Amino acid sequence: MNAPDTAQAKRPDEMAANLSPEVREKYRNLPRPPRFDTVAQERLHRKQRLAAAFRLFSKFGFDEGVAGHITARDPEVLDSFWVNPFGVHFSQVKVSNLIRCDHHGNVVEGDYPVNAAAFAIHSRVHQARPDAVAAAHSHSIYGRAWSTLGRKLDPLTQDVCAFYEDHALYDDFGGVVVELDEGQRIAQALGGNKAAILQNHGLLTVGKTVDEAAWWFITMERSCQVQLLAEAAAARTSEPLRLISEAAARQAYSIVGTAQAGWFQFQPLYARIVKEQPDLLD
Repeated sequence: MNAPDTAQAKRPDEMAANLSPEVREKYRNLPRPPRFDTVAQERLHRKQRLAAAFRLFSKFGFDEGVAGHITARDPEVLDSFWVNPFGVHFSQVKVSNLIRCDHHGNVVEGDYPVNAAAFAIHSRVHQARPDAVAAAHSHSIYGRAWSTLGRKLDPLTQDVCAFYEDHALYDDFGGVVVELDEGQRIAQALGGNKAAILQNHGLLTVGKTVDEAAWWFITMERSCQVQLLAEAAAARTSEPLRLISEAAARQAYSIVGTAQAGWFQFQPLYARIVKEQPDLLD
C-alpha cells in the first residue's frame, strides 16, 4: 500500500497584510499554546485536552452511538496517536482510558479496542498531514444534514469565514470507512485544508493542537446549522441570501481562521468542562 502524499496547511498562520499594524499587534499578543519542558508533560497535556474535547462533544450532542473519534498525535512516537476507546461513550472518556494506536492499527497502550473507522481515517490523515497534531470526526446532526447536499459552506457569517477557501468536499461516499484506501482518499481530498465535508457522512477537522481541531469541529457544525436555517428561511421568504464579499471574507479569515484563533476559542470551553466534570482528568 502506498502512503498518501504529505500536505501542509494551505496558508501561513499570519495576519492579513491589509490589517493595520495596531490590529495585528493586538492579535499577536493573544495567549498562545503552551510550551513544555518534557515529552511527558506534553503528552499529558494533549490527553487532557483530548478527554475534555470528548466531554464537550457529548455535551453538545455530537455523539451517535459508538461513532466518532478525535485523535492526538503522540509527541514522542510520532507515527502513533491517542484516541477514544471503542465502545465507551464520549461522556465517559477520561485521560486514563484513552488508548494509543500505531499506524498499523495495533493498540500499543490501553485496555480497549480501536474503532476500525478511526484507524482507517485518522491514520491516513496524520500520515498525510505532518502538521496536524489532532483530527476530529463525529456524526453530528447538522454536519450530517449539510453533507447530504454535496456542497461546501458559503461565507454567510463572520464565524464561517474561518473556513473560507480552507475546507474541502469529499464526494465519494463508499460505505462505512474500514479500508485504508478510502481513508487515503479522504486525506487526499482534505489536502492542506483545516476541514472537509464528507458527503453523506459528516465533518472532519484538523489542527496543530487538540484545542484547535476540536474548536473547528464545533464551529463548523454550528455553521452548517446556520446555513441550513438560513437557506430554509430564504426559500420561505423568496429573499436571496446575502453572502460576505471575497475581500471581507478573507479579512475575517485572517482573524478568526488562524491556528492561534482556533486554539484560543477553545480555552473557555476547556475551563468550563473541567469545572463541571473534573473526573475527565482522572
